[in-house]
Amino acid sequence: MRTLSSSSSSGDQTQPSRSQSEPAVPAPNSPAKPVWRGGFIRGFGYAFEGIFYTLRTQRNMLVHLAIGLVAVGLGLWLGLTTPEWVALLATMALVYCLEMVNTVVEALVDLVTDRQYHPLAKVAKDVGAGAVLVAAIFALAVGLVLFLPRLWPLVWHLFIRG
Repeated sequence: MRTLSSSSSSGDQTQPSRSQSEPAVPAPNSPAKPVWRGGFIRGFGYAFEGIFYTLRTQRNMLVHLAIGLVAVGLGLWLGLTTPEWVALLATMALVYCLEMVNTVVEALVDLVTDRQYHPLAKVAKDVGAGAVLVAAIFALAVGLVLFLPRLWPLVWHLFIRG
């Protein structure tokens, strides 16, 4: 913890000084821990816990996942090109990531407000949900651009032309 101590000399400004409880910065030549031990690998476990938490607790994430699986199935069936796969997968990733960020926003707002109503808490939650909605609408547009030209002849032949 940093403390401010004033100098007793003539009019010097306060200077920060390190307290006894503040840890010293390690020496530049001190041996570093191996990257693979401890925190790095453990971090992947925490990340997967976050993904599974979102899948367990957020109904909309399951809806997005189901629609994404349908889109991947359609993409395989219709033979999307590589650039089309990139567009589809990037759009899916954006929706999934925003759903997870929205889950973080909701959890933090609930933590800070102790689940009590506050107008700014409502703004935070609404804007987070709005971000997911905007991404989902654009994902729908990407899906229409990718799939409709391929599906329209089939729909025309089976249902309209008879």
